[in-house]
Amino acid sequence: MALTHIPVLRETIMAQVTSAGDTAANMPHETAVTPSEDARTVLLNRVSWGAVLAGAAIALVTQLILNLLGVGVGMATLDPGTGDNPSVSSFSIAAGIWWIVSGIVAAAAGGYVAGRLSGKPVETTAAFHGLTAWAVTTLLIAYLLTSAVGSLAGGALGAVSSVAGGLGRTAATAAQTVAPALANVTDPFSGIERQLRDVSGGNDPAALRDGAISAVRALLTGDVAQQQQARERAAQALAKAQNIPVEEARTRVTQYEQQYRQTVDQAKQKATEAAQATVKATSRGALFAFLSLLLGAIAGWYGGRAGRVEPVVTTGAAGFGSRG
Repeated sequence: MALTHIPVLRETIMAQVTSAGDTAANMPHETAVTPSEDARTVLLNRVSWGAVLAGAAIALVTQLILNLLGVGVGMATLDPGTGDNPSVSSFSIAAGIWWIVSGIVAAAAGGYVAGRLSGKPVETTAAFHGLTAWAVTTLLIAYLLTSAVGSLAGGALGAVSSVAGGLGRTAATAAQTVAPALANVTDPFSGIERQLRDVSGGNDPAALRDGAISAVRALLTGDVAQQQQARERAAQALAKAQNIPVEEARTRVTQYEQQYRQTVDQAKQKATEAAQATVKATSRGALFAFLSLLLGAIAGWYGGRAGRVEPVVTTGAAGFGSRG
């Protein structure tokens, strides 16, 4: 009787084994990860801040060296004895290009060092170390430029630029070139006042001269609705101050009005040119900075990727030395 139940028992055991195999196959894949493999993943993706800081230091020093080289080459192109010097636009464009190139080289060098010292055999992890080193370098430069140390460094660089501008007259920006001209036309009435003071007459020259100046100033800077009355008062005061006929005084007042309007128009034109030059210089500087940061980030990424440590191939299935 017992022998007759053996085939049935065997079929029942086989069915249970098959069901258990199907259940294991349908289980999530994460349950198949061993503790050693999980620890290996954590170690490979852990950030090595020592490597990041070392890469940032290398990037900063490289940037400094290349910038000093650029200043030296740029100063060598200026000739204080002759006027054969590069134009302002050429000088600024060349400086911007050099800034971008030096930033790319510095980011690549810092990224390579960060990726190499991180000891990561995975290209992506080493590349992220290079990118992080670039980000730290950028933040340090931004901090230095906005701190007291940056102010001192900026003052030194400004002194160098002033010397360069004094030697070659080419290191000044377009806005700085227009600014001295604007200073001369701050008061458009100053030239007319000098002309009025040069000619005087009558029993009390100083009082008559001051009265004529006040009358002409009121005409040029006063209310437009009362301009006709102010024009007549200015002509009468000018005729008394200079001992000339009223008709001649009216003619001179008209000339002063034309001179005043012309001076004001020139001042507006120069102010517009200065504003346009400032906007253009600001826009160009922002674009150069954006391009430099973008290319620097790319260089830091690929620099870190190039600095990855070559993995060691072993025969173990889950050893840390296997290629990942």
